[in-house]
Amino acid sequence: MQTPIEIAFKHVEPTDEIKELISEKATRLETFHDGITSCHVYVRAPHQSQKTGNLYEVTIEVRIPGHELVVRRDKDDQPEREHLKVAIRDAFDAMQEELKSAARKQQGQVKHHDGPLQGKIVEIRQEEGYGQIIATDNRLIYFHENSVVDGDFGDLAQGDPVEMVVQAKESAIGPQASTVRRIGGLEYDPGR
Repeated sequence: MQTPIEIAFKHVEPTDEIKELISEKATRLETFHDGITSCHVYVRAPHQSQKTGNLYEVTIEVRIPGHELVVRRDKDDQPEREHLKVAIRDAFDAMQEELKSAARKQQGQVKHHDGPLQGKIVEIRQEEGYGQIIATDNRLIYFHENSVVDGDFGDLAQGDPVEMVVQAKESAIGPQASTVRRIGGLEYDPGR
């Protein structure tokens, strides 16, 4: 790190043990990204709640060239956060994931999908108007007859290769395709 770690406490007694724990975890962050220029850690205990007790808020700000990464674990999270060491651990674990992701992006290791998701129909219920697709990423995707484009739902059969667009928000029955289109063949067949 180019600048020393900065630690700030609010409504929390800054014990040597906690300061040392934070310093160790901050130093360890450099193993996940070697371009860290600064790290600021804010530890705050909000007012006491009669139901859950003190739930600590831990915010970590890390700067790397071109980016500022921020992780905040606060009182709205799990009740385990009433233990300061757990709140610190969870916040640093989340920051490690952020740094790993940033390092992959910088090294160009981010996965790029070539075109729409593909799969093959594993179940079709013509009379009920729905079916299921096993996608090339091995997810089982539900689709409704209204999602079929460039063709007719009645023309589809089990085993047909398709490409699809999966809705960002999962429905109550799991992932659902917003559009399904029959194609010629699959580059990767999940059924083999």
